[in-house]
Amino acid sequence: RKPRVWKRKPRVLRPQAVFPHRGGRRGRCGGGASAEGGSVSPQGWSEGGDFPPYGIVFGGIALIYLVEDDKSIRELVVYALESTGFEARGFENGVVFWEALRERPPRLAILDLMLPGEDGFAILRRIRAWPPTRKLPVMMLSAKGAEYDKVLGLNLGADDYLAKPVGMMELCARVKSLLRRAGMESAREEFSRGPLYVNVLRRLAAVEGAELSLTLKEFDLLVYLVENAGAALSRDKILSAVWGYEAEAESRTVDTHILTLRSKLGKAASLIRTVRGVGYKVEEP
Repeated sequence: RKPRVWKRKPRVLRPQAVFPHRGGRRGRCGGGASAEGGSVSPQGWSEGGDFPPYGIVFGGIALIYLVEDDKSIRELVVYALESTGFEARGFENGVVFWEALRERPPRLAILDLMLPGEDGFAILRRIRAWPPTRKLPVMMLSAKGAEYDKVLGLNLGADDYLAKPVGMMELCARVKSLLRRAGMESAREEFSRGPLYVNVLRRLAAVEGAELSLTLKEFDLLVYLVENAGAALSRDKILSAVWGYEAEAESRTVDTHILTLRSKLGKAASLIRTVRGVGYKVEEP
């Protein structure tokens, strides 16, 4: 008889969550995080299931801020988001959240409702009242799951409302959905191409560390070219994407801006190549 060969199933990892009714014990991702849960270690993933942490990483990295006063839940959610492919930072109250937001704005904010000092609804009102953050996607994450609280949060401007306990798979899926609806799922925050560095959120462009002085359209044009590195972009497509209107046959708007942009890029000017009969492209790194 031939010896029997046992084949082991491949190991698939998924994040753990907290079951508050079990005194904070860690379980699999079908559970949820609760403000009443016990201590949680965000280290490691439970075996089984079909949620690989590397399975839904975006083309770019979106920065997400979480305001949660419970340290165990804060660490768990941040860990789950980072393992899904996001960059995430957690804050214990509104004061440190606003300090970080003014220094580096996120792509999405997740707010607990019951916080020391300024509560989640108050932070949400300020976000919607301040012009730079008025359109920031916001998700409420709270143990208060009554219909009244959900309706109040949505009426105040929240884009989504999740009641604790919530599974990390659902949380990450809803974050993806919010970013997708906001048109940011594949957006990148910064690019590096040889000596050129571009930070989209800060609207900063630099060559070999020296910041460039670009007009609004010159910066938008540079970002569009860099975002689509490797693709030959026609003048019509560039005009439509950057200026928002269809090109006319005699239009030289793109050519003029490319000329001035190359002159300002200096040593990085060679990154923008002319594609004969088509338009322009930036070479892939």
